[in-house]
Amino acid sequence: MDLYEYQARTLLEEQGIPTPKAVFAQNSHEVAEAVETVGLPCVIKAQVKIGHRGQAGGVKLAKTLDEAILASEAILPMSIHGHKVSGVLVAEAKNILHEYYVSISVDRSSRDYDVLATAAGGTEVEEIAREHPESVKRLHINALDEFDIEAATRMAESIGFYHADVDQAAQILLKMWRCFKENDATLVEINPLAKIGDPDDESSKTLCALDAKISLDDNAAFRHDGWKRFEDAVQADPFEQRAREYGLHYVHLDGEVGVIGNGAGLVMSSLDAVSGAGEEQGTGIKPANFLDIGGGASAQVMATSLDIVLSDPQVESVFINVYGGLTSCEQVAEGILEAVAARGGSKPLVVRFDGNAADEGLSTLAKANNPNVHVAQTMEEAASQAARIAAEAVQSKEAR
Repeated sequence: MDLYEYQARTLLEEQGIPTPKAVFAQNSHEVAEAVETVGLPCVIKAQVKIGHRGQAGGVKLAKTLDEAILASEAILPMSIHGHKVSGVLVAEAKNILHEYYVSISVDRSSRDYDVLATAAGGTEVEEIAREHPESVKRLHINALDEFDIEAATRMAESIGFYHADVDQAAQILLKMWRCFKENDATLVEINPLAKIGDPDDESSKTLCALDAKISLDDNAAFRHDGWKRFEDAVQADPFEQRAREYGLHYVHLDGEVGVIGNGAGLVMSSLDAVSGAGEEQGTGIKPANFLDIGGGASAQVMATSLDIVLSDPQVESVFINVYGGLTSCEQVAEGILEAVAARGGSKPLVVRFDGNAADEGLSTLAKANNPNVHVAQTMEEAASQAARIAAEAVQSKEAR
């Protein structure tokens, strides 16, 4: 479950992490009331469960009440990368002296927790890691270990906080860890964690979480009655909602390659392979979704899954990665062809089979001789082909 920024702030505040004064609003009247509470200047921020809001025009500074209302009226009808804005956060504007990035996440590749931080915050951490890898600090925490104040202090010192901020930074890192553990989160991210205050007054300088992103593990929902407050009654992602109706584990992402696999670990590896191929090819192509069809999936489950993925207009190609165990690759192949036939057409599909009935599944696809269905021998080969096809489709659209 991905939270909106205003919801993520709630969990940070419950741990005592400083945040700007802010009020969630869903219309211009509520915005006007929020400005009275927050004060001026303020920032009007689109509430969507996706990044890059600022670049899309979803974050605006307002110095007057009229500017705040006009900004909200421009933002509220927006859709950002296919996500309808559900409201705006009217937040107190702060005097920013420096910005940092800090996050704690589940690292599935190393099967532990990953604390990531850099003194170059306010931008995409992937971009920072690519251009200045030496500036990104990383700490792995074993699933059975704890992250205590000593470890938090060492991390704060290594990030590059000014000396006066180390103790406060360590406390914020420790509180982020508690937020992460107590809420069964898969990600707790603050970007930026800002140093704010009067540059001429040392006593006024402090750290404040200006933006936050938190994802919770849906599998732990039964332990958290309080999560009901985060249910999105305003705007549910239509693809995630439809997948949930069929009992499928689907997460909508901001990319161009649909990804379907059986088993969370295999799907996560497939996502990484697609992202890696996009970076290697220099196209920036990324996964459009996470979809796990589970063990023992039938032809009908595969057909339904593929239909959901292909109904997403941002998808330009689909990578299907199945390891046959309980799942028969032959049945998966039948489901693929069933979905393609039912839609009367398809975006290009790249299929990689291994394990139970893999040869039979590939034979089924070969007999169909559908020009939109391609096969690959390895995960890396399939991901590379799917990323390349998607990039060509995007370039073709841009050239029109």
